[in-house]
Amino acid sequence: MNLPNKLTVLRVLMIPFFVLFMLLPAAGKYGNIVALVLFIAASLTDMLDGKIARKYNLITDFGKFMDPLADKMLVSSALICLVALDRIPAWIVIVIISREFIISGFRLIAADNGVVIAASRWGKIKTVFQMIMVILMILNLPALSAVTDIVMWIALILTVVSLADYLLKNKGVLKIE
Repeated sequence: MNLPNKLTVLRVLMIPFFVLFMLLPAAGKYGNIVALVLFIAASLTDMLDGKIARKYNLITDFGKFMDPLADKMLVSSALICLVALDRIPAWIVIVIISREFIISGFRLIAADNGVVIAASRWGKIKTVFQMIMVILMILNLPALSAVTDIVMWIALILTVVSLADYLLKNKGVLKIE
C-alpha cells in the first residue's frame, strides 16, 4: 500500500463524513463549512495521488481501479447531497452520473479486450469544472448564484462533450462480432 493508494483510500473514507456534515441538520451552518473543507481536501488528494504515482512510478492495479472509482464516489455523493438540499436540478445530476456509468462500462469492455483508455483532456477539464461547481454549491452564497449557474452549465456541457470525445476516439472498442 503505497502513498498514492493510501491517499485514494483516505478519499473514500472521507466521503461518509462529508455526506454526514452536508445533510445533518444538527450540524447547522458549521456543517456546510466542515463539508466544504472535507470536499476540498478529498479533491486535493485526487490531484495529489495521481501526481505522486506518475512522478515516482508508483502506479498499481489497485490505483488504476480505485482512483477513478473514488473520484466518482466523491462527486456522485456530493451531487446527490446537493439534490437533497435543492441546490442542483436532479436531471443534471442524472446526466453527470450516467456519463460516469457509461465511461466506466466502456472502460471495462476495453480492458476486457486488452485496451486501456486513459483519461482525456476533456475529461480532466470536466472534472475541474464539476469540482468547482460542487464547491460553489456547497458555499451556497447568493452573491455568487450567477457564477454558480454558469459553472454548472459549463460542467454539464463538458460532461456531454467529454462523453462524446471518449466514445468517438474509442469507438473501435465496441466492435460487435
